[in-house]
Amino acid sequence: MKHIIIYFLTTLTLYAQYPDGNVLLEKIDRNMISRNKIIISRMIIHGRRASRTIESKSWIQGSEKSFTEYLSPAREKGTKMLKLDDELWTYSPSADRSIRISGHMLRQSVMGSDLSYEDMMEDPKMQNLYSAGVIGEDTLLNRSCWILELQAKVPDVAYHSRKIWVDKTRYNILKEERFAKSGKLLKTTDILEIMQADDRWVAKRIIFKDALKQGRGTEFILESIEFDAHIPDYIFSKAALRK
Repeated sequence: MKHIIIYFLTTLTLYAQYPDGNVLLEKIDRNMISRNKIIISRMIIHGRRASRTIESKSWIQGSEKSFTEYLSPAREKGTKMLKLDDELWTYSPSADRSIRISGHMLRQSVMGSDLSYEDMMEDPKMQNLYSAGVIGEDTLLNRSCWILELQAKVPDVAYHSRKIWVDKTRYNILKEERFAKSGKLLKTTDILEIMQADDRWVAKRIIFKDALKQGRGTEFILESIEFDAHIPDYIFSKAALRK
């Protein structure tokens, strides 16, 4: 009995030393969200037989608006995607038409990658979707991390729970696992390289992996990011899809 009490008190002391998970979520969001930003990136989709690379440029305003134009290869060049609050539109130059992505279509893959349209539409402010608790510590990329367990606090969320590894001082995510309500692992994210942009630390190389698909995942490489850049209002309009 004495040993049980000592173990219980030791466990309580250990967890008392952990920070508040919801406070950490707020700091993570503060590091990730900005008034606006412009991103140039490459996405390498590793298929079972071959890989292909897609380059794009994105303009993002807060958490409500984003516009992405695919620059290469020739097959995807000119394809565009517009997010306005809870609406998502895509434009295909070959068909010269815009399509609203909704309902079951949101679960479809973006450009054959391991990311879905649903992933693109998700509110980037995690504190709006989840409550969090710290469950442990770890070391990734030679950085000390808190391990957080996230539980959905809203019904219409793509992933019922998540497990994230967060840098203790920089507050950027270094690893993530996303789960269904049943507890089944759906997707993983592994950060391979971090870079500093202004006074923030952001992921430069990431591997996204759909746990339900074969293949080696999708690699995302951040070529450049500009925070608080000037973005004309017309960028975030359906008219811009056809320009």
